[in-house]
Amino acid sequence: MRALQRLDELYAIGGGPGANRPHGSAAEDEAHDLAAHWMREAGLAVERDSCGNLLGRSATGDDVWLGSHLDTVPQGGRFDGALGVVAAIEAVERAGAGAVVVFRGEEVGCVGSRELCAIGRDLPRAFLEAHVEQGPVLADAGAPLGVVPSIVGYARGELVFEGRAGHAGTTPMDGRDDALVAAAEAVLRIRDAARAIEGAVATVGQIEVEPGGSNVIPSRARISVDARAPDSERLDELVRAIGFEPAQRNAPAHLDEALRALLAAELTARGLPVVELPSGAGHDAGILAAAGVPSAMLFVRSLNGGVSHSPDELSSDEDVALAVDVLAGALERLAASA
Repeated sequence: MRALQRLDELYAIGGGPGANRPHGSAAEDEAHDLAAHWMREAGLAVERDSCGNLLGRSATGDDVWLGSHLDTVPQGGRFDGALGVVAAIEAVERAGAGAVVVFRGEEVGCVGSRELCAIGRDLPRAFLEAHVEQGPVLADAGAPLGVVPSIVGYARGELVFEGRAGHAGTTPMDGRDDALVAAAEAVLRIRDAARAIEGAVATVGQIEVEPGGSNVIPSRARISVDARAPDSERLDELVRAIGFEPAQRNAPAHLDEALRALLAAELTARGLPVVELPSGAGHDAGILAAAGVPSAMLFVRSLNGGVSHSPDELSSDEDVALAVDVLAGALERLAASA
């Protein structure tokens, strides 16, 4: 299948192990150039907007967009983002309608889609995004594809703790002001705050310590905070419980019911179960939905226990082919209703 070959070509960009195309890198640029080449092969008119996003428009109606992103986390997976792009190109070429969009910087806060929606012009009448599930729900349910009803909201920022440096051997324990100890206690409080709110999660993924000597009591510690919850009320509660001021915040997004029903109808027509599952990760579809663009997501079953952001990320050839079929069918229906 051509989509699978293209996934391999994208995976090779940037070098391994894993996928390494961070936002703003030459590897992300190279991936965009390769996607633009495939779009032209599909007969699409290619352009780049002022935000750096890539768009390939068909000649017979381009107000429905399909797509995703091509940037990755360090040592990321083969399918995250890239699957949605190659599946979109295949579906648009097959349907002979719609447009393919490749957003910039999804992994660092949906930079491209956020900037586009801030401008607020030339937005589509509908947006569909295929994406690997990044979890085990579909595999546990025996379902190759799933429909996403909502996308989690998140708040990101940091907490900084100040202490007093001192000699690790000569400063008594009772007299220490250790910034890292304070940060460690905060990590546990953050964990407990998320556990106390149904559906919420919180993660500390980075710790920076100064002055950084193995024999020096830390005088300063900084920890990152990533807090997520299914709705705005619970997200607000989590932020208050953690006690930090987010530098970046995304409201939870509820995806379009009519488009969800359209995807469900395509699954049913192929004899597939209709499984709905919310997304615990942010996506470009959530940004467009929050901006008022009717949007929907199709999840593709993740294997290997649902691992993602890892070279072990895996989806089957058969599931990828089904995703392309469903996207093409949904796009044909949307084009016919225009």
